[in-house]
Amino acid sequence: MSLKDSLYSVKLQNIKPLGDRPRKGLQLRKEMRPKLLVLLRDWLLKIWRRSPLPLKMIAVLGAIALVVRLMPFLMPLQAADIAQTDQAFRFYDRHGLFLGTVLSADQENTSVVSLDEVSPYFQQAIIAAEDGDFYHHGPLDLQAIARATYQAIKHQKIVSGASTITMQLARMLGDRPRTLHAKLQEIWVAWRLGAGMNRQEILTAYINRLPMGGNIYGVEAAAQIYFGVAAADLNLAQATLLAAIPNSPTYLNPYHYWDNLKQRQRYVLERLVAEGELSPEQADRVFQEAVTLQPRHQGILSAPHFVFLLTDQLDTSQNPVIRTTLDKNLQDFVAAQVRQSVLNLNQNHVHQGAAIAIDNQTGEILAYVGSTDYFTPQGETDGIQSLRQPGSTLKPFLYQLALENRTIRPNTILADIPTYYAIPDAKLYEPTDYDEKFLGPVRVRLALGNSLNIPAVRVLEKVGVEAFLQRLHQLGFQHLTEAPDYYGLGLTLGSGEVTLMELANAYRTLANDGKKSDLVSHFASSESATTFLSDSSTWQLITQMLSDKQARAIAFGVDSALNLPFPAAVKTGTSSNYRDTWAVGFSEKYTVATWIGNFDGTPMQQVSGVAGAAPLWREIMLHLHQQREPSAFSEPAAMVKRPICALSGKKSTGLCPVIVQEYFFPEDLAEYEMDLDDFYQEINGEIRLVLPPEYDRWLATQTTLAMPQSGLKILFPQDGDRLLSDPNNPGQLVIQFQTKNQEPVQWRLNGNPWQPGDPQNPKLRLTPGPQTLEIRQGDRQDQVNFSVEVAPSQTTKRGFSVN
Repeated sequence: MSLKDSLYSVKLQNIKPLGDRPRKGLQLRKEMRPKLLVLLRDWLLKIWRRSPLPLKMIAVLGAIALVVRLMPFLMPLQAADIAQTDQAFRFYDRHGLFLGTVLSADQENTSVVSLDEVSPYFQQAIIAAEDGDFYHHGPLDLQAIARATYQAIKHQKIVSGASTITMQLARMLGDRPRTLHAKLQEIWVAWRLGAGMNRQEILTAYINRLPMGGNIYGVEAAAQIYFGVAAADLNLAQATLLAAIPNSPTYLNPYHYWDNLKQRQRYVLERLVAEGELSPEQADRVFQEAVTLQPRHQGILSAPHFVFLLTDQLDTSQNPVIRTTLDKNLQDFVAAQVRQSVLNLNQNHVHQGAAIAIDNQTGEILAYVGSTDYFTPQGETDGIQSLRQPGSTLKPFLYQLALENRTIRPNTILADIPTYYAIPDAKLYEPTDYDEKFLGPVRVRLALGNSLNIPAVRVLEKVGVEAFLQRLHQLGFQHLTEAPDYYGLGLTLGSGEVTLMELANAYRTLANDGKKSDLVSHFASSESATTFLSDSSTWQLITQMLSDKQARAIAFGVDSALNLPFPAAVKTGTSSNYRDTWAVGFSEKYTVATWIGNFDGTPMQQVSGVAGAAPLWREIMLHLHQQREPSAFSEPAAMVKRPICALSGKKSTGLCPVIVQEYFFPEDLAEYEMDLDDFYQEINGEIRLVLPPEYDRWLATQTTLAMPQSGLKILFPQDGDRLLSDPNNPGQLVIQFQTKNQEPVQWRLNGNPWQPGDPQNPKLRLTPGPQTLEIRQGDRQDQVNFSVEVAPSQTTKRGFSVN
């Protein structure tokens, strides 16, 4: 047999298929045992009748000894009796790449293999080191026992051992003290093993139980952990090192006592030379061969938090080889990004992060990173399973529920003004945003996009904490176990505690238009049932709002880490005192949830969700979609768009300066036509902003408001504006406009007369280039000069954008 991993060739002379080995010792079939007892009885009776007393006593003693020796054949131990059912799990990713080995329930790292799966080098080396005459004696080596006894008497101490491989296996099967009684028990078990098992079965059981240092047992686990190879692929240098360890697993541990181990390897090689398997020169070359140890990570190469979590959910008596849903390459990328994100924020007292990536359709977990490094202090904490306050990340589910039960409509205006709530036996509750500013009247889209706290609390007050808590339970937030009064109106701002995994799957439900199912971690698991929480239209509407870059521009800007070059919905969250930052979002295909913070709960230094977790979320999303951009999100089913005044949410009378499009439920269209904008009113020839009385105190604090001027005025575009057209449709830019009254007006575009084709839905279509727009009404006129440019195509940006 040639050594593939060496520059020389070594041939082991005497290795034969183990099935061809002679089977030593008496083997009795079950049907022969009663006949044997009868013959033994008849023989003893015959001797007893014919012999004098001394001979009778000798016969009795001999009979007792014979019975003792023959008894194991009446109650043999067979391979099935000592089968290892509680063994370590071996985990692989979805493509078959090795992730790691996790200890069995009794904390042993064991992987059971057959002899065919063990290198012949190791088989010969372990026999040479532990029991060179394994194939030439029974369970006990009487010659070795005599020699060891003589040496112990002569030197007044134990000089050599006499344990055979069978006796060592007997010792492994029980946890006994080193006493004479325990030794007699080992002999008894060894006899039973020899009575019921052949040499191949004994050797198989032995090498799968060998103590290999620490909590590692068996040659397969040792080969994987120390060298990163299977036991079948061990070369001679690796095999002789492993065969040396069982002699003293603690003081021959490769990671701690390498020099000691090398000396013991020398002994193993000398035994192979003594038995004629190697020449001295070959043994020297094997001894000098460089062998590289794998880093000691408890047998885990990737995703330690994930495989430990999965181990707790699996039955160790079942198949120990687990094919998980993880993608190892993606897993390693996400792990590196978590470490880099924390490193970038280290000066802000940030020390930990976590991230999870999921396939929306199947629920399969593709990446699972619980901390920056599992094998560091505090790194064992799983940030994906830890309970933390979620900040504003629950708001989308509140707005969805409110839209579903028609507590609000898409065009509802919410008051973002100072608000106080009375709480029994407590001070007034005054929710505020981090910037402590107020926007006044805001649409639902803006309230959600900019994560405004007061509008969210107002909606929760209408929906009811109990109803919202019930919906969160339906979404899978199983740790929100307190009564509604415990959380109060702060529930939508993060007063409860949830896990990153719960958040991720809830957002996956949002991505799937309200269809909920459990996450999948490995391919042997059964598919979970899908639950439809409600009609898809309101879920799709929330997705549209969370993917609207302009809707979140007030709080996050137009070029934050949340903006991707493809359709993606996202929400950030920041818990009180900057203790946790979250970013959870999805494309049409994937959901990604990230967390940045500290496991000990200490605050970060002014790190919000968009600055902390969002850059990490962005990098993972870009990586997931680097080969193919996702499709656009579906439009809300059975809903229609209508133009509304941006401030009042109603159909404009022509006075509103800013018109936007918003979705409507079909049943609300009649009210839309009748309930006209009353925020902008013409009084004494002047257009004024007239808000409901609840805004009076807020208005008194405002210095600038978007107010239209009297007379004839083009409010948009303004003089000098640069308008960007869609790069996917660069041929034109469409502007919807309104006039302030019903008097006829004359338009001129670039000196040419122009009139809208549809007076009820006037749209101005512009091609790229400089533009001049004029309007005349009687003797009044106004003119603006602006330009239309094609927006540059966005490319995938690398690095972080912190806002």
